Amino acid sequence: MKKRFKEESVIFISVLKWLFLASVMGIIVGLAVTGFLKILRSSIIFTNGYSYYYLLLPLALLLSTVITDFLAPDAAGHGTEKVIEAVHKRSGKIKAMVVPVKLVTTVITLALGGSAGKEGPCAQIGAGLASFFSDIFRFSDVDRKKFVICGISGGFASVFGTPIAGAIFGIEVLFVGSIRYDVLLPSFVAGIVSYQVSSWLGIGYFYNPVTFVPVFSDAFFIKMVIAGILFGFCSFLLIESLNFGKKVSSMIPYTKPAKAVMGGVVLVFLTFIFSKEYLGLGLETMERALAGGEVPYIAFLLKCLFTTITLNFGGSGGIVTPIFFVGATAGSVFSHLLNVDPAMLAAIGLVSLLAGSANTPIAASIMAVELFGPQVAPYASIACVISFVIAGHRSVYPSQVLSIKKSSSINVELGAELDKLKPSFQQREKSLIDFARLLIRFVRKRKKDEPPG
Repeated sequence: MKKRFKEESVIFISVLKWLFLASVMGIIVGLAVTGFLKILRSSIIFTNGYSYYYLLLPLALLLSTVITDFLAPDAAGHGTEKVIEAVHKRSGKIKAMVVPVKLVTTVITLALGGSAGKEGPCAQIGAGLASFFSDIFRFSDVDRKKFVICGISGGFASVFGTPIAGAIFGIEVLFVGSIRYDVLLPSFVAGIVSYQVSSWLGIGYFYNPVTFVPVFSDAFFIKMVIAGILFGFCSFLLIESLNFGKKVSSMIPYTKPAKAVMGGVVLVFLTFIFSKEYLGLGLETMERALAGGEVPYIAFLLKCLFTTITLNFGGSGGIVTPIFFVGATAGSVFSHLLNVDPAMLAAIGLVSLLAGSANTPIAASIMAVELFGPQVAPYASIACVISFVIAGHRSVYPSQVLSIKKSSSINVELGAELDKLKPSFQQREKSLIDFARLLIRFVRKRKKDEPPG
């Protein structure tokens, strides 16, 4: 009895401790994210007042590259990836300079037309502040990790207005196929508090309940399965385009500043050819797709291209907003193929691309409820999980650690980071693939044995 009392006392004190710490972290992150979002919004409104603001894209990528290289190299790229790397390799330790550098370079990139998102900087700002305060109060490595994860959750929750999905995202994005339950409570608290603080300070959030939900039927269920497969391939396309862009950038024999200018010039050229709607956050096009309006058939492909160039040639910003754009516009296009309401499939595409590209099917499914209402949740969840599986052992966050195999016929090293994986086919007896091979062999043998004529 005495031992049980001691156990419960220790757990009770631990719960109180993390309720307090996570609440403090939520307040800090909520304040920081609110400041960042207001600065970003004012900057975008100012620059977009000029018709050809995007002509300064070469300068934007150049400034982003130079500032990052000189002051905080860890602030490069799309933010969340560096945080995941810090959690796995450095117990969550992040240099304090990352926070102001990430804020400044992201504002420069997005305000002048770079195709990126706003969530990565928010997650990195939250994680950076958590690491800074962990050092001040001399937290242990274990507690610093938890605190930094709270920063990720708070940043994601307050930037999109999805407190539950944000909390889950912070603990799901670290591993492929597992969740850190020891950080579940503080992540929820940090996410909810951060969201409330930003709301109180005037940050408005997108909420668009899907009104058209058909009566469930076998045919509609099959359409959602097909949609999940299509979104999985779109996730594959986005990830591989980012990887290809990184490879191309590394092969160009010039300095980073020179490559940044080159990337900016290419983006300006592409904008003249196509449209300005693929620059920046792309919120207008995304909202049009979610309202059921028409979008160009190649919109999701062009957004992949613009984002790849921006992030691999010196731009700073997140990747989740481009993921949403690709998902929503792809869903709008696929709705014509599947004969489904375009607004509904755009909403499902938005969350399904997040599930497949970031390996976060649970957070994406919950986000469907928080953004589009509970009616769409069952169908969105089906598409999210299928997209997650179809995308394979890859991610927009290559530092994620693999905890599961997505197929028992694929041989991969569990516990390794995704960018170090070398998947190979592993033939198994009595598998569906083995049965198909035997069937093909049997048919070929029958045709060979048949007499001519």
